[in-house]
Amino acid sequence: MAPTSQWFLIESEQDYEKAVARYEEVKRAQKGTEEYREMLLLVHLISEYEKACWDLPAVDPIELIKIRMEDFGYKPADLAKEYGDKGTVSKVLNYKQALSLSMIRKFSELLRIPADALIKEYSLKTGGR
Repeated sequence: MAPTSQWFLIESEQDYEKAVARYEEVKRAQKGTEEYREMLLLVHLISEYEKACWDLPAVDPIELIKIRMEDFGYKPADLAKEYGDKGTVSKVLNYKQALSLSMIRKFSELLRIPADALIKEYSLKTGGR
């Protein structure tokens, strides 16, 4: 199947939303198909737009998550709903447990944070009672 439209550089939020929506439609395309090639192009275009537009502060991944939560008006319960475990989300936000790979994937998409910004090392709070 041929791509539904011709893609150019993403220059607006409207272009971005359209590209993300199309990516969601073709993200499981079989390798070697036109849709697969379109998906690869979309990944590149979306990534470049995000790098150019999302001026993320140089903070640890947890602070970055908290900043983006505030940007979007999310509460920890919203993250727990996405991830499925309120206790784990609470531990992560309080630096008592590290982010898991599945959390990184889900929070990257939900909060529009590049995954590579969430895989950076950071210190956990240790200490007993």
